[in-house]
Amino acid sequence: MELSLSEVVGLLGGDVYGQTDMVLTGIAPLETAEQGDVSFLSNPKYQQQLQSSRAGCVIVGPAMREAAMARGTCIVTDQPYLYFARLTQLWKRKRNAAILPSIHPSAVVDPSATVHSSASVGPLCVVERGARIGAGTVLKSRVTVGEDCSIGERCILHSGVVVGADGFGFAPNGETWVKIEQLGAVQIGNDVEIGANTCIDRGALQDTVIEDGVKLDNLIQIGHNVRVGRNTAMAGCAGVAGSATIGPNCTVGGGAIVLGHLTLGANVHISAATVVSRSILKPGNYTGMFPIDDNASWERNAATLKQLHSLRDRIKTLEKETKK
Repeated sequence: MELSLSEVVGLLGGDVYGQTDMVLTGIAPLETAEQGDVSFLSNPKYQQQLQSSRAGCVIVGPAMREAAMARGTCIVTDQPYLYFARLTQLWKRKRNAAILPSIHPSAVVDPSATVHSSASVGPLCVVERGARIGAGTVLKSRVTVGEDCSIGERCILHSGVVVGADGFGFAPNGETWVKIEQLGAVQIGNDVEIGANTCIDRGALQDTVIEDGVKLDNLIQIGHNVRVGRNTAMAGCAGVAGSATIGPNCTVGGGAIVLGHLTLGANVHISAATVVSRSILKPGNYTGMFPIDDNASWERNAATLKQLHSLRDRIKTLEKETKK
């Protein structure tokens, strides 16, 4: 596939310097790009790679304009990483222009389900009774959308996603467990992307809700009755237990856990591997993890942590005695 540089700038904006009639044949990182490729530089610490790159054109910010012009053809824009993201979207649209929306012959779609004519349903997908798939949404292979669940417009669900499995609800009865039927569904908004093998459980009574613009990585577990606010992003292997509420514009790092019935307010950012054990309403960055160490040192430090409460009491006692 080919795109002219003038076409790219005409569609995406930016200022081009150098060979404006260049034809681009690929997008590549600075270190591996060849003459027909376009690349980008958003972090000044990689300026050395800019000078040695063989890329035909490089996308840079205003601060790097002179260095990029000295090297060759460049596009200058205020947000080069964002420009790169939009270029990848443009490239994919052009590449897939001839591919029409369809339901793969191996997919199973219940007659009562609604799939918009512009949506795509991939191989071995299952869309169950009463489910709804919105305009421009793409279900990759082996996606399952459970009964009565709703997927909005322009969503992407990657291979193996399960939307609407039963939430984990059981009532104890002596030494056994009695299943609580999960009578809610899952409501997913517009422009949501869900990574491979991620599971979103249906609600027990009310629906589990994923709002517009949410981005979920691979292998994430969203429990029943969870609500995830608009434009929140979660990295791989994160888990959110039942009935937790996560506000808009949050981020949750890989492997982090949010316990059930807690609330994260807007613009709360959780570091990787953190266990959120209390509600957090104030915007900011939060971390709760034990630093890695060799095992013997880790065990000694862990043992010390167990003594902190008694040490605090002893210090308070000493302080009182000192004041006498």
